Amino acid sequence: MEEQELRGILGNNIKRCRLKINLSQMSLAEKVDISTNFLSDIERCKAWISPKTLVKLAAVLNIEPYELFKADALLSDTDKSILQHYADENIKAVLSVMNQIREN
Repeated sequence: MEEQELRGILGNNIKRCRLKINLSQMSLAEKVDISTNFLSDIERCKAWISPKTLVKLAAVLNIEPYELFKADALLSDTDKSILQHYADENIKAVLSVMNQIREN
């Protein structure tokens, strides 16, 4: 996994958790004692955070720090279901094309 991908997972999970508990960037930034601009940069994969800030963010978001690095851990069941549906549809489409190629 590349650093940028890890930053993306972290930023998306922070944003998802923040929105889930109805916190604005400003409110979360104040609670964690960082600037709103810095939080915005984290959520947009533009900045990296220190372990101390990571622990503070996780505490405010009421999750364990490692959960912020899990690619699908914070997806809702509905989100997972939707993603699975599209994955299944894509697999069917690819298999169909492969079968057409084999027939020709």
